[in-house]
Amino acid sequence: MEQAIDALPADFDGDVLVINGDVPLLDAGTLASFIESHRASAAAGTVLSAYPDDSTGYGRIVRSAAGDFDRIVEQKDADDVERAIDEINAGVYLFGLAALREQLAQLTTDNVQGEKYLTDVIGLLRRAGAEVSAVPVADAWLVAGINDRAQLSEAALTLNQRIVRGWQLAGVTVQDPATTWIDLKAVLAPDVTILPGTQIQGATVVETGAIIGPDTTLKDCEVGANAVVKRTDATLAVIAAGATVGPFSYLRPGTLLGADGKIGAFVETKNATIGAGSKVPHLSYVGDAVVGEGSNIGAGTIFANYDGVAKHHSNIGSHVRTGSHNVFVAPITIGDGAYTGAGTVVRKNVPAGALAINVAPQRNMDGWVHANRPGTAADTAATQSLSTTESGE
Repeated sequence: MEQAIDALPADFDGDVLVINGDVPLLDAGTLASFIESHRASAAAGTVLSAYPDDSTGYGRIVRSAAGDFDRIVEQKDADDVERAIDEINAGVYLFGLAALREQLAQLTTDNVQGEKYLTDVIGLLRRAGAEVSAVPVADAWLVAGINDRAQLSEAALTLNQRIVRGWQLAGVTVQDPATTWIDLKAVLAPDVTILPGTQIQGATVVETGAIIGPDTTLKDCEVGANAVVKRTDATLAVIAAGATVGPFSYLRPGTLLGADGKIGAFVETKNATIGAGSKVPHLSYVGDAVVGEGSNIGAGTIFANYDGVAKHHSNIGSHVRTGSHNVFVAPITIGDGAYTGAGTVVRKNVPAGALAINVAPQRNMDGWVHANRPGTAADTAATQSLSTTESGE
C-alpha cells in the first residue's frame, strides 16, 4: 500500500479505493454503492463488512453499544468475545488520500504476526478523532475470499448458480441448473432452451428458440434462432438460424453453418463455410473448404486439405451430391450440380453438372474362400449356399 500511494501523481487529492485480489465475485454495483455511502457520510475512511455463515479466519468489526463502528480486530489478536462477533471485515476500504498518507506513516509491526496491518489505519484514524464507518454488503458471497482451490470452486459454483437463475428469470429454460454452466459474457435470448450437461462459455450468443444440449460445450460461438445443437463441442463457430448440429459433432474455429444447414453425427469441421440448406450428415471431416447452398456431402467424406507442408482449399458448389466414402484432395473445385460416385478419390476439378468416378473394374475370384480358408465357417456357409443353388432348391 505504501508503494502504491507513492506511485500516485503528486497533484492527486481524491479518494483511494483498496480491494483485495482474492474477492473475485465483488461487482461494480456493490463498489459504486460503497463509494456513494462513503462520500455521503464524509468519513475519512470506510470499511466494507459482511455477515458470512462462518466468520472464522476473518477480522471482526467491533462496534460500540450504540452500534457505531469502533475498530477492527484480527482473528489471531481477538479474544473470545471478539471472536464471537459475526460481522467481518471484507478487506475493502475507501480512504481520503491525505488521511491515508498521514496514518500509513504511523503503522508499526507490534502485533502477533509482526506485520503492518492496513486495518490499523482505521484505528489510527479513530484515535485521531476522524470519522470511520462500516457498511455491510448485501450478500456475503460477494466478498467471499479465495485462499485455496476448494474455496475457488465454491465461489465459482455460487456465481454460476446466480447467473443461471438470472437467465431463467429472463425467460431462458434451463432444464437442469446443477449441470449447466454459463459464463458472464454469454448472451441468451428469451425462449432459448438449455438441456443438461451444457456449458455456454466465453462471449457465446444464442438467439431465441434455439435448443442447446444435452452434453454440449459452446465457446465464443453464435447460434441463430431455432437452431438445434446437441452433444457438440464448438469453438468460434457460427450456426445460422434453423440449422442443426450433432450429435457428437466437433466444430473448430472458422466453422460457418448456413441457415437450415446440417452438421451431423461424428462430423468435424474447421475453417469451413457450409451454405444454407447444405448437409454434412455423418462421419466426415470438412476442413479449409467452402460448400455452396443445398449440397449434400456423403457419409465418410474426407477433405484432404494438408499435403504435409501446407494447407489447401476446396470449393464445392451448390446443389452438389457427393457419394459416400469420398476423398477430396485439395486444392480442387467441384462445380454446381455435380455428382461424385461412392468411393471416389477426387484429385481433379469437376465441371458443373458432371459425374466424377474412379473406374476400377470389380474382379470376382470364384472359389477363393474354399482354396484359401478351408474349414472355416465362411467356407462351410459358401459350400452349402453353392450346393443349394446348384440343386435348384
